[in-house]
Amino acid sequence: MQIFFSLTPVVVYVLAGYLLFGGIGQAAITAGTLVAFTTLQTRLYFPISTLLRTSVELQSSLALFERIFGYLDIRPDILDAPDAVDLPAEMVTGAVALRGVRMNYHPATLLADAYDLEDDGQEFWALDGVDLDVKPGQLAALVGPSGAGKTTISYLIPRLYDSTSGTVSIDGVDVRRIRLESLARIVGYVSQESYLFHASIRENLLYGNPDATEQQLHEAARAAYIHDRIVEFPEGYDTVVGERGYRLSGGERQRLSIARVILHDPRLLILDEATSSLDTTSERYVQAALAPLMQGRTTIAIAHRLSTIISADVIFVVDRGRVVERGTHAELLARGGLYAQLYEEQYEGGRVEYVSEDGVTVLTGGNLRLPVPA
Repeated sequence: MQIFFSLTPVVVYVLAGYLLFGGIGQAAITAGTLVAFTTLQTRLYFPISTLLRTSVELQSSLALFERIFGYLDIRPDILDAPDAVDLPAEMVTGAVALRGVRMNYHPATLLADAYDLEDDGQEFWALDGVDLDVKPGQLAALVGPSGAGKTTISYLIPRLYDSTSGTVSIDGVDVRRIRLESLARIVGYVSQESYLFHASIRENLLYGNPDATEQQLHEAARAAYIHDRIVEFPEGYDTVVGERGYRLSGGERQRLSIARVILHDPRLLILDEATSSLDTTSERYVQAALAPLMQGRTTIAIAHRLSTIISADVIFVVDRGRVVERGTHAELLARGGLYAQLYEEQYEGGRVEYVSEDGVTVLTGGNLRLPVPA
């Protein structure tokens, strides 16, 4: 269209010039008519060009709207059941139980379709028959190698996913029968990577409890050891943290997320590697902030650093989607299983292999003596 608009005046001038000066009889056109025509032609082309640009923008917008509305029309996989019930947060004790839980993110048929493989019917289970009980008020820890299924367990309790089979219950009620709004009031989640919105510190904290007063806001920040740092900013609680909190350090972001959970005041707290990516100083602050947060509520903590869960009431050792050991720190060390090996690798070091007097090959390190499996 732009080429057409550019070439049309040229054609008009060439044709008009030929009629005026080519000597073809008495031309019915004059120089004034030519100037008037080209002027009106320009005035006509500008609106047409604008309409054409609008048409292009409209078509582009329609393509974007199709994607936006397609996203808005997506039906969530996690929905309230027809018989879903409300659990009053003040009445919840925080008992958690998993019975025969199996979880499969990608069934074999989906994997085969996604990677153009032959479907051999083999399933890939993230969790395979998990049974565990956490009593009200307990600090329960989930430990194990990376990819063992610890985080998957933590996803099932607040219904970020639904298990493929088996049941996950809170106070004896299957989480699939608890209204999502009620479940959100019961469960608080502090993940390894805390998420902050592109808003002020105050707005990010109030996300945990929109009705909180200014005094409650400050008390939560003090409990999370972040209040003194906030008031150092020129704008204090009105400081905008940036997208995903990029203006703050990792420890500051984590302590803000803890303050947000303190405002939320859930009966059940899930900590997913809350200190694994922090430096020593930040980790110390975060651990100090977590101590009062865990008091009086059921806490499930996922940790690779075993120093953070040594005092746990019960420790569940997860490996390849199964709970292979359970007990206290002392009991699991005495058992000499996977937990003892993980502890040995982290804190004892310097393993030495030798043959004991009874002919058994033993790995030693620190105060541990672990028989080597045949």
